Amino acid sequence: MITVHFVHGARSYLPELAAYQAHIQSLGHAVQMHTQAHTVPGDAQAVWWICGRVPADQARRFKGAVQVHEYASASVGPLAWLKDRVKQWQHPVPDFRVFQSEWVRQRMGWEDTVPYVLRDMAVPESFLAAQALQPPEFDLVYLGEMRRLLHFVPLLQTLGQAGLKLLLVGDVPPALQAHLARLGHIQSTGRVPQDQVPAQLLRARAGLNLMPDVLPLNEQTSTKMLEYLALGLPVVSNPYAWAQRTARAHAGRVQLLAVQASAAQWQAAMQALPLRQTDRQHLVSLSWSHQLQALPVWAALLGDGL
Repeated sequence: MITVHFVHGARSYLPELAAYQAHIQSLGHAVQMHTQAHTVPGDAQAVWWICGRVPADQARRFKGAVQVHEYASASVGPLAWLKDRVKQWQHPVPDFRVFQSEWVRQRMGWEDTVPYVLRDMAVPESFLAAQALQPPEFDLVYLGEMRRLLHFVPLLQTLGQAGLKLLLVGDVPPALQAHLARLGHIQSTGRVPQDQVPAQLLRARAGLNLMPDVLPLNEQTSTKMLEYLALGLPVVSNPYAWAQRTARAHAGRVQLLAVQASAAQWQAAMQALPLRQTDRQHLVSLSWSHQLQALPVWAALLGDGL
């Protein structure tokens, strides 16, 4: 049995870690999570870095280990390009790399021979089976990182003008709370455990996806949209590169609406939305189990016998 040591720093919500742990344990191996590299034992056989920064002195401690560097996103501003170049220049060479997408891989800029795999975001399988137990209480629901909503306060005001009720699932920062105090059509749940997220999202008719149209955010996967779709919810999103590709891949399930849309346009968009899907087994490709089972990194990390 091999223990895989994940080093992920003190970062925010990383649902992939729970998925990795479940998959590795299903293969008969163990997992330990670390927020500091110095807590990983020097005789570790497998170290998986969620990058972040990989300190060369710490990486050298694990001379006998297979080391994986994962890049779930490119750097964000300010000086995002420079941050990515610093990683390229300073990170030690791993045995394997994992990138969220081909765009992230190209953005990071390595041209060496280190093997790599693309691993997109996904959702727990339980999302595909969850069902609403009552009619929706809200028109829209928004899940996840709330600080980005500060870019969309005028849009939130427009929702109120359109007579639409919005549920926020997640922690609301003080700066946003100050705006919400003046908007009576919005309620929030605060942070909820992952196993309670489906029930909260199913309180609404549709999922709301809002993303600033700037790099790298507009090229990276919106996990919340995958979760909405896996629960059978139709989605309303502002148009940007990734959302446009996803709308084409899930024809009829994603409505793209400009940030500047009027209250009347929001009303029309909501009226045109399809019904919630109750049977979503055709979306099994969105699940973590499907996403992880075929990755070649397992053979490199755990040995050919797994």
